[in-house]
Amino acid sequence: MNSNSVLRIRIITGFLCFFALVIIGKLYFVQIVQGDVYADKADRQYIAPQGDLFDRGSIYFTTQSGEEVEAATMKEGFTLAMIPKHMTDALAAYDAVNKIVELDKESFLVRASKRDDPYEELKKKIDKETANQIEALNIPGIQLVKDRWRAYPGDELASHALGLIGFNKENIVAGRYGLERFYEGNLSRSTSTTYRNFFAEIFSGIERVIGGEPHQGDIVTTIEPDVEHALEEQLKAVKKQWNSESVGGIVMNPKTGEIYAMASLPNFNPNSLKDIADPKVFSNPLVEYVYELGSIMKPITMSIGIDSGAVTPSTHYDDKGTMVLNNKRISNFDGKARGWVDMQEVLSQSLNTGIAYIVSKIGNDTQTEYMLNFGFGELTGIDLPNESNHIVENLKSKRDVEHVTAGYGQGVAVTPIAMVRALSAVANGGTLVTPHLGKKVDYDVGGSKTFDYPAGRRVLKKTTTEDVTRMLVKVVDTALLKGKVKMDHYSIAAKTGTAQMADKASGGYYTDRYLHSFFGYFPAYDPKFIVFLFNVHPKGAEYASETLTMPFIDLTKFLITYYQIPPDR
Repeated sequence: MNSNSVLRIRIITGFLCFFALVIIGKLYFVQIVQGDVYADKADRQYIAPQGDLFDRGSIYFTTQSGEEVEAATMKEGFTLAMIPKHMTDALAAYDAVNKIVELDKESFLVRASKRDDPYEELKKKIDKETANQIEALNIPGIQLVKDRWRAYPGDELASHALGLIGFNKENIVAGRYGLERFYEGNLSRSTSTTYRNFFAEIFSGIERVIGGEPHQGDIVTTIEPDVEHALEEQLKAVKKQWNSESVGGIVMNPKTGEIYAMASLPNFNPNSLKDIADPKVFSNPLVEYVYELGSIMKPITMSIGIDSGAVTPSTHYDDKGTMVLNNKRISNFDGKARGWVDMQEVLSQSLNTGIAYIVSKIGNDTQTEYMLNFGFGELTGIDLPNESNHIVENLKSKRDVEHVTAGYGQGVAVTPIAMVRALSAVANGGTLVTPHLGKKVDYDVGGSKTFDYPAGRRVLKKTTTEDVTRMLVKVVDTALLKGKVKMDHYSIAAKTGTAQMADKASGGYYTDRYLHSFFGYFPAYDPKFIVFLFNVHPKGAEYASETLTMPFIDLTKFLITYYQIPPDR
């Protein structure tokens, strides 16, 4: 046998082996990986005209112990249906079924009268136990059709983070908000696999792999369900006590950007949307809205002052209580002068005139450069849709007053997640992180991929962050509620913020409406958590220390206990 014949035999044998492997792989995929799906499709085709069952990947929370808990999944059950031409006694059928599942009598009888209609749906999302009761009645013309639907076991829990599904512009059910939308490429499932050409499916699959398109799978998140629940309970209490317009919060690892909890009220239950009057409730204010967040910006300005060499923690200035810049009055919250004070008092007493002094020493151009480097004016890159751009035009102003007000958190509007990202740089030693909820994707065909979030740029020297952290710890130990919330065995760095709310009608600010904010990180010198809270238009309280200090402290104590954080002092 010559060499050409041997080569041809080897090529043919190789092709046959490859083809056999493809066939075996396809059989494995159809019978094992998607066996249940195809079986359900076969059952459904005999009755329901719409054909394929809906399918979608799951989303999971991750507990402290590493257990994955379903947050969004597919639930199996039945659709209650009617075949009118088989209906012998519509009224008796209605009376019998209505004792088990509440139905509208008039609608039932109208549907039953459509004798030429082969199929009428009566009620969806029937669980197996209820279906068994209906089936036992053995009523002619009443059918139970296998069905699947999206379910959220936690109801409202983390609803803004998870999002929901709905019809898109192409009239296809897809992710519309939150993680459901951002990871649509992983979570969506084709509903036409039964009818596709076998070879076309094989080679289009190869093309998808080579082309780098997202693989179908389940998304595992960094959200810790108990932490999420604790945050939401605190927010509910705040909103109820102060009759707030809205409240929100984030719990994040300032070193990695992993978000353990993210919530905003009012929220929604994605399992039941019929009572939602305003679809704006589906938007995530922590990512999609911008706010003037007030004095929690002061640690950023202090960091810029120290990092640039404009001031040191021991720098003193003469606080006169008020000052005029560009014909605009800048005042401390109470208008009172403190006299000769150092930079610690600027943070401890939240002095606007102190921030004005620091900004004057920094210089407008340097302040702008630093603040833009902190990420104000750019997207954070969080894995949620519709992240909003910031309003930072005042940083480009030639007037000093705009730069000073920006220094204490007025006149510039940023997203809460951007503020958390910037403040995390103060907490973690000076680098920006990418806040994120996605941990990994578990592929349907096996294997998984952990999401990679590269380290961000450095925005501060480590020594600067150490100085500012010491100052913020002193704020908690001596100034916050006059030192009443100091924890003897744990160092906590924190700052409150109270901002006047903009009056969009007049172009100025309300004199009786405030936005309260609060952030803190701990253990301060090796932080495991940064906590951010905000409270929009609370009634009966002017300052954030009144409405948000104790919720923050309660969350801090919960996290210390739950994660068994050892004392650091």
